[in-house]
Amino acid sequence: MPIMKVIGIDDAGRGPLIGPMILAGVMLTEEQEKLLKKEGISDSKILSHPVRIKMSKLIKENSLSYKIVKTIPEEIDNHSNLNTLEAEKAAEIINYLNKGDKIKVIVDCPSVNTKVWSSTLRSLINETENINLICEHKADANHASVSAASILAKVTREEEVEKLKKEYGDFGSGYPSDPKTKLFLKQKGAVLKDSGIFRKSWATWKAVFPSKSQSTLF
Repeated sequence: MPIMKVIGIDDAGRGPLIGPMILAGVMLTEEQEKLLKKEGISDSKILSHPVRIKMSKLIKENSLSYKIVKTIPEEIDNHSNLNTLEAEKAAEIINYLNKGDKIKVIVDCPSVNTKVWSSTLRSLINETENINLICEHKADANHASVSAASILAKVTREEEVEKLKKEYGDFGSGYPSDPKTKLFLKQKGAVLKDSGIFRKSWATWKAVFPSKSQSTLF
């Protein structure tokens, strides 16, 4: 009897002004899912940083395979649609992890319209015949495989942020609503505009550094 496998996929860093977006995928057997549930795996957002680090190691040691994909700000700025870009990255993960077996793939859907986004994702997958694709909201809270992916994505995003802080200074969380991030943008945005750390297509960046066409309008 073939071993049932599931791939969970989730993102971290979709909304920040600074730093990369991370997508992670984790392939598990039913037994591995049970083990991770027993160890208390959960959505990364409700776990403390030390627990996420501990869980990340546990996931890597108790999974069939995993894949982490980093998307830098420039790639985000150059893409016309973030939802489509995330579908492309999710497909990259599925195509890497799937070896043609019958498998369930569960994705934490980033789009309001799960049906349309699921259709876009399916169109980008190489082999779809044996895949049971499930795209839903709050999948990271409802499925252990997606919780595992959310933890790997979150830990990787945190590691990337720490690297950037060591090089450029403390910018807080990198999210537009963070006062420390806003202050960093105003104080160092002009100097670091070509560093590659900012998402210049974000409204937060444009409000502080309008393009020449915007300046003309004003």
